[in-house]
Amino acid sequence: MPDCLTTQLPLRLVGGLTSGSIYALIALGYTLVYGVLQLINFAHSEVFMGGSLAGLLALEALTHHGAQTNAIFLFVALIPGMLAGGVVAIALERFAYRPLRRRGAARLSYLISAIGASLLLSNIVLLWRGRNFENFPATVAPVPILTLGNVQIYNRQIIIVVAMLIMTAGLDIFVRTSRAGKGIRAVAQDPETAGMMGVDINRVITVTFLLGGLLAGAAGVLYGMFFGVTRFDVGFIPGIKAFTAAVLGGIGNIRGALVGGLTLGVVENVGAGCCGNQWKDVIAFLVLVGVLMFRPTGLFGEGVGAKA
Repeated sequence: MPDCLTTQLPLRLVGGLTSGSIYALIALGYTLVYGVLQLINFAHSEVFMGGSLAGLLALEALTHHGAQTNAIFLFVALIPGMLAGGVVAIALERFAYRPLRRRGAARLSYLISAIGASLLLSNIVLLWRGRNFENFPATVAPVPILTLGNVQIYNRQIIIVVAMLIMTAGLDIFVRTSRAGKGIRAVAQDPETAGMMGVDINRVITVTFLLGGLLAGAAGVLYGMFFGVTRFDVGFIPGIKAFTAAVLGGIGNIRGALVGGLTLGVVENVGAGCCGNQWKDVIAFLVLVGVLMFRPTGLFGEGVGAKA
């Protein structure tokens, strides 16, 4: 058997779970919006980028006097990163989608609007920050925490996976138990009936975009912490992979986004070990094509509105 399936497998699994956790956080935004509006927010990658950039600016502000960076700065930077992601997501809903919804526009119009908003946001950042990669301050020095066989698991990897699990669990509990969450499920299941029962549909949609934006913003900061860079188009590839993860898990399914993200991360990392790192992105896109061809409803195929 090849090394990627024997000696390298534990290392590939750990790396896959780390990158998959980031995909899962971004995929939750796709899943929430699709569950409520039945549309794909293809500008969600710029929400991720906005969170990453806000995290970078926050860290630069914290360290501009030469202060020694430490882990607490990362958790502080998560706040503006998540807020920026939420603001960008709400702005997208308010200016790119709501006018179309009021006019009863065709689904294709939403897609065109999303692509236009994505290009607008990325080019604004391009003009503002330039096209070069910007380096994140090293807030968390890589330190091995666990050793499993010949594989060392670092603190950065643990932070990303644990943060993803906490945020996903919090979102799941919020959607299942809170008043706003019940509104989200009601609109996802039957928007017309929900409106007749007194649910403020515009408010529910805004909350839905906000939740997805907060998670994508957090993912942007964690991505910057782990990979050390950000740029105007940093969300393009992770955004496509997160969409793949959402489809793989069953778009519209919160827990499916979690499973889809982790599964995609593992599959692409193991595949890259077998075929070469240059094939990593190709493998992720082949997964998307395969799912759409053979199981378009994903692994779970249950929408937000169906959750009890």
